[in-house]
Amino acid sequence: MGARFLKEQAVSERRACILTDLSRSTFQYELKVKDDAELAARLKELAARHPRYGYRRMWALLRRGAMPINAKRVHRLWKKLGLHVPRHRKKKRCKSNGTVPCKAEHPNHVWTYDFIHDACANGRKLKMLTVSDEFTREGLAIETESRLPASKVIAVLERLFEAHGAPKYLRSDNGPEFIAKVLKKWLAEKKTETFYIEPGCPWQNGFGESFNGKFRDECLNVEIFNNLMEAKVVNESYRRHFNTERPHSSLGYQTPLEFKARSMGALPPNPRSLPLCGPNMNEQKNGRSVETLRPHVRPPVSALGTLSSVALSSAQALAALSERR
Repeated sequence: MGARFLKEQAVSERRACILTDLSRSTFQYELKVKDDAELAARLKELAARHPRYGYRRMWALLRRGAMPINAKRVHRLWKKLGLHVPRHRKKKRCKSNGTVPCKAEHPNHVWTYDFIHDACANGRKLKMLTVSDEFTREGLAIETESRLPASKVIAVLERLFEAHGAPKYLRSDNGPEFIAKVLKKWLAEKKTETFYIEPGCPWQNGFGESFNGKFRDECLNVEIFNNLMEAKVVNESYRRHFNTERPHSSLGYQTPLEFKARSMGALPPNPRSLPLCGPNMNEQKNGRSVETLRPHVRPPVSALGTLSSVALSSAQALAALSERR
């Protein structure tokens, strides 16, 4: 304001900037207001399609859709449009050291499986067996039935072993289906070791609990199943979406299939890598405080810095993995 006042008093611009200790580039700067109409419409469309996604995952989807956008701009517009995801009240948790025993070190090293329950609109009970790879976070199966005894669990695992190979370890709780003698004997024949978590320690199966939580929040809580067949189709559709389209924050916002393909060497690292940047996290860089965005769970080293504005297609990832096998 002082430099502008001096210029109005017939003082040269250069002299006015010197007297007020202001750079001429700052004095000459004119604010350029960006048109956010297109971005706002795209955010509303994505929010309607994925009602349980937050702004970070929306930002990742926009970048994967070849839209060069800054996370802070998405965050500002997200708040302006009132698209906040309602937060669930957190339950009180037992204190623990937060470590997961027998941590997965490569694909097909440790699998986890568990049950999750729901019901159809007509009251029919649904029981779902979820199986996932702890290293790649890939959802290997969501088997939906009214009953799932140990014999059906074996049938599901046998199908998965043929498709992916037998894992080294299989983690689960102490449910009656998982500790059944027939299942233990079958796994021993396949040379797969069982790892049972301690009673009352769900954090020891954190990856399985995480997958089930997302499945519950993003699928079961927003869908109404009229019958068993509809539940099977919808749940399988969600599993495929989870593996091929949903960016995973703990994998550097890659999909599980993309991360699996790169971790197995079927695809090279992405040359057009982008840093995970955005609000709410501070980091020192060149003596300055820089805002950065990091996933809540630190990903494996090979997952860092692989978010690209051009997404790897599901067909590419699947083809690369098929050639690898």
